[in-house]
Amino acid sequence: MSSKSNESGILEKQTSSIRCIIDSPEKQEGIYKRTLLIVVLSQIFGGAGLAAGVTVGALLAQDMLGTDSLAGIPAALLTLGSAVAALLVGRISQRHGRRVGLAAGFLAGGIGAIGVIFAAIAQNVPLLFISLLIYGAGTATNLQARYAGTDLAKPKQRATAVSIAMVSTTFGAVAGPNLVEVMGGFATSLGIPALAGPFILGAAAFILAGLVFLLFLRPDPLLVANAISEAQKVDQRNLSDWHTNKTATNNRGIIVGAVVMILTQIVMVAIMTMTPIHMKHHGHGLGEVGLVISIHIGAMYLPSLLTGVLVDKLGRTAMSFASGAILLAAGVTAALAPADSMALLITALALLGLGWNFGLISGTALIVDATHPSTRAKTQGTIDVLIALAGASGGALSGMVVANASYAILSLAGGFLSLLLIPVGIWYHRSQSVEKTESMTL
Repeated sequence: MSSKSNESGILEKQTSSIRCIIDSPEKQEGIYKRTLLIVVLSQIFGGAGLAAGVTVGALLAQDMLGTDSLAGIPAALLTLGSAVAALLVGRISQRHGRRVGLAAGFLAGGIGAIGVIFAAIAQNVPLLFISLLIYGAGTATNLQARYAGTDLAKPKQRATAVSIAMVSTTFGAVAGPNLVEVMGGFATSLGIPALAGPFILGAAAFILAGLVFLLFLRPDPLLVANAISEAQKVDQRNLSDWHTNKTATNNRGIIVGAVVMILTQIVMVAIMTMTPIHMKHHGHGLGEVGLVISIHIGAMYLPSLLTGVLVDKLGRTAMSFASGAILLAAGVTAALAPADSMALLITALALLGLGWNFGLISGTALIVDATHPSTRAKTQGTIDVLIALAGASGGALSGMVVANASYAILSLAGGFLSLLLIPVGIWYHRSQSVEKTESMTL
């Protein structure tokens, strides 16, 4: 009886606390700002963990497998693991809140990184593959954490909130590749293969990111947003009519947002995965590979603050067009760049990161605009599954394309694929214009 009374007392306190927040815009703004601060801190750690697998995953697999044609497998496993994790993190977050879902995903990623280290020591390929799958949970969670900052954001703040979360990833993500040689030397001193060194950093970074969410994300922004939404429903009139008018728009927004993020992910992962292999074949060392990838990752995240403002000001569709154009430029530059030209390789990979940045933030804003708090995390998790599977396909096929054709062919194919963003954006823009016209005539 005493345990039941304690549980009911806790529930009453939580209910009372949420009621106070619902009635206070000032408290909502305070939680929004606090959530962004926690997301920023976790993303710094998460970015460092993310960078480890991106930088040396393909090289480690190439070393252990002894072939180039399977060098895209690590990226495929990472993104496949991300797909499963995205679904689970989304569903856990929907039921228990962002705190539990995001903490679980990051901690799982840390465990996967530890598994990669042991696989490298034992030269155990099956353990490597299993560990990379689990490591993908950290990658998926690092991406899903961007949604936490949007739960209590106003519509005109949403892209900016996503951008704040993403730009904070830059600090860890750029530092990670530049620590490849340092961590490699540290690993060697411990009797661990040098290429497993960055995964030591990845394990520590993901575990710290998970602990930040687990300990500090209170009250949970998604649970608060859902409570506010439910309270507002009670006061709304003609709710059924409102849902009837909005359902089609929401579905279109979800479809377009998902397509934008899926296409940008395929192009980015495919070209990025094979760039270290391409560079290694032409005499570039680990330090040079680390520099190119760190600049690429910096371009993926560092412009986010400006991108978020542009998406909120210029619109989601316009920025998705810009994403397609920049990704095309990246593919053409990578294809035409001489293999010994660091300047052109850096330019191509920087453009690749920037195009991905534009696509991810504009697509994320579309998804947040189109979803309701009661289903938001679940929907976001499902979409991130599709993004991860798209990345897995791009990663797996990239090695085969390069082995049977060339890096230039892969880069050109990716660039031209990104042009599909333009007709998708036009379709959405026209449907929005038609809907506005119809609403004005009612």
